[in-house]
Amino acid sequence: MKATRILNQPLTNPQLWLLGISGGLVAILLTIIWKAGDDSHLGMIVLSLFAVVSLLGDKKHKLKLESDIISSVIGTVLIAIVLWYSIHFPPGKLFAVYTHVAPFVAALAISLLASGLKGLKQYWQELVILFFASVPKVLIFALLNVKPLSVLTAKLSTLILWYAGFEVYLQDVYINLPTGGIKVAENCAGIEWICHLLGLSVIGLLMFPPERKKRILVPIVAVIIAFIVNAVRVAILAVIAANQHQQAFKFWHVGDGSLIFGMITVILFGLFYWFLLNPPESKKRELQGLKANEDLE
Repeated sequence: MKATRILNQPLTNPQLWLLGISGGLVAILLTIIWKAGDDSHLGMIVLSLFAVVSLLGDKKHKLKLESDIISSVIGTVLIAIVLWYSIHFPPGKLFAVYTHVAPFVAALAISLLASGLKGLKQYWQELVILFFASVPKVLIFALLNVKPLSVLTAKLSTLILWYAGFEVYLQDVYINLPTGGIKVAENCAGIEWICHLLGLSVIGLLMFPPERKKRILVPIVAVIIAFIVNAVRVAILAVIAANQHQQAFKFWHVGDGSLIFGMITVILFGLFYWFLLNPPESKKRELQGLKANEDLE
């Protein structure tokens, strides 16, 4: 009898079902993203999942796991769609769309199965984190004209090279040096890094929120850091291309070198956020003095 009860327990425990479904979806999606070779996206999703697990762990005893038939049907359909495309990969660019959208869709489906439409607000932080982890990049390329950002990147990269003493001139999105040059395509405009740092800024704001008046600075600085570092990278690529170093160009353009610059953006943003949360002692004394004066008044 005891063995029978133990075997039947998972069938009557919705939490175990949700945990099993969630774990299976996470394993499937991480494997697909890993096989796609998108290391930066994989790292962002893994980091976001750690943040989600941490947030859920903090409020696990407060969650209301009460769904309804309609919500369960919608959640099941969404999971079926995610699993279908995990087997029948969409061709070309649609595959990249799938790998970026599927994690958020899967999280939405699990939330519906767990708590229904009325209970979605319990998971707004987790859903926002997974949304900004990858979906904005898809929306930007689908809905916006990225060429103005390519032009702006080319202008800043040209300015950097000019200040560095290179003989360089700009023609639309083409950076030209005497012995060669490059075209700043839309994929080289820094959209991916901007989206990644925006995702990191969302994680920081939700898990380690700074003072209210400082919060608006976080996404703005994230975009600026990603844009400037990418412009420096493009300037370096222009010099490498002009010197006809094809292997070096490939390394810094699509190889591990590009990941190094991505790490630099993350480190710079991390330092900014650390100083935002931990101002220097002189600044702390100044703030404490202002607060004391306000109390006296």
